[in-house]
Amino acid sequence: MNKIKKWIIIILVCAVACWGMYELLLKQSNEKSDDVRQRTSGGGAKPLNINGLIIKQQSLSDDIYINGRLIPDEEVNLSFETSGKIVKINFIEGSSVTKGQLLAKVNDEPLQAQLKKLEAQIQLAEDRVSRQSTLLEKDAVSKEALEQVKTELATLNADIDLIKANIRQTELRAPFDGIIGLRQVSEGSYASPSTIIAKLTKLSPLKIDFSVNERYASDINKGTRLNFTVDGSNEIYNASIYATEAQVDAETFSLKARALYPNLRNELSPGRFVRIQLKQKEIRNAIVIPTESIVPEMGVDKVFLYKSGKSQPVEVQKGLRTDANVQILNGLNIGDTIIISGTLQLRTGLPVVIDNIDSLKTDTRLGKL
Repeated sequence: MNKIKKWIIIILVCAVACWGMYELLLKQSNEKSDDVRQRTSGGGAKPLNINGLIIKQQSLSDDIYINGRLIPDEEVNLSFETSGKIVKINFIEGSSVTKGQLLAKVNDEPLQAQLKKLEAQIQLAEDRVSRQSTLLEKDAVSKEALEQVKTELATLNADIDLIKANIRQTELRAPFDGIIGLRQVSEGSYASPSTIIAKLTKLSPLKIDFSVNERYASDINKGTRLNFTVDGSNEIYNASIYATEAQVDAETFSLKARALYPNLRNELSPGRFVRIQLKQKEIRNAIVIPTESIVPEMGVDKVFLYKSGKSQPVEVQKGLRTDANVQILNGLNIGDTIIISGTLQLRTGLPVVIDNIDSLKTDTRLGKL
């Protein structure tokens, strides 16, 4: 009898526990259902505070952004054409020099002595030609004798020209206007054609080396204008393309091009990296919105509009984009108010309250790399 009572009590306790668990689960289920209904229908939901943006027309440009490098218009490592001891250095490091200016010289005393010796023989050789010509008119000498002395005079002049050419090789002159760099030798040192004396660089104009992807190759032509910037400066510089390679590089699938910047004030130096902006076309009356206002959903891009105090989704088609903004081709109209904050919480028909109407921080230089 005691065992029966014991089992009855156990059964009653289990029944009460199961009933309590059922009531708790039922209550939680009802609360979740109410919450879902409120989210989907918006009925009774607390309004969401958001920021809005009124769509306006604006102009933007379809640009290409690429990196490039400044290189000098001309640059050369200066060296002598002959060997010898350096007897004179006529330039100051870092100074401007002009084309033809004598920069340095090696010893030419032996050549100068040879030149004087040959020049001293010129008068005698010319006199011989003159006498032979007079005698030939009187038939006193043969024509061959005259031709021989003429040949001797011509050979003497050729030897003099050769010596003068060798003397010119002892002189180092600037091949163009430019800035001469640091010298690598001193007076009294021995120089050979392989000895670099200094580097000469022409800074005005400067060239800009860069490459563009093959799909933009048809947009790069002689005379195409471009803008560029350099690190550490907010100034925008203008240049124009003056030459391109004849074909696209088969390994990099890019087209190499060069532009020219006047650099009249020598404010830029070669070797610096530049950020280039190539304008392809200008788009007028475009619709541009912040990137964060677009909600991707099942492969479709949506934007939430503010209508009569509630959020309403609309499907949009994107165009060009930057890190901050994106162009909208279809789905929005001028004057629409879009929601640009709290987009992850938005649902169809959700009550919203606009705290602020933002103005778009426009980056009209939409483009691609």
